Amino acid sequence: MTPDQKKHVIYIDVDDTLIRTFGSKQIPMPLSIEYVRRMSGAGHELFCWSRGGGEYARKIAISLGIDDCFTAFLPKPSVVFDDRGKKLLDHCEFVLPGNVSSY
Repeated sequence: MTPDQKKHVIYIDVDDTLIRTFGSKQIPMPLSIEYVRRMSGAGHELFCWSRGGGEYARKIAISLGIDDCFTAFLPKPSVVFDDRGKKLLDHCEFVLPGNVSSY
């Protein structure tokens, strides 16, 4: 990463972002996995999170072979305590699994 490029902090979800689940079968989403590797390789800081919890997120990342791309594995928050309130995410860009290849 060159000095003029901004380092991003990226939170990446598990279910329906890194994997799809059909019954008991978990199917990797290859474009999303490639995105994780590309963003990590570019020097961005990645966090993997899930409503299933941090250990669940870690387990899935390990199974996909991308656990080394993440700084930490976190549960999704149920409460956010911040002075920005609902405007907290106004500065965030949202990337969806369906358009990840253009990033």
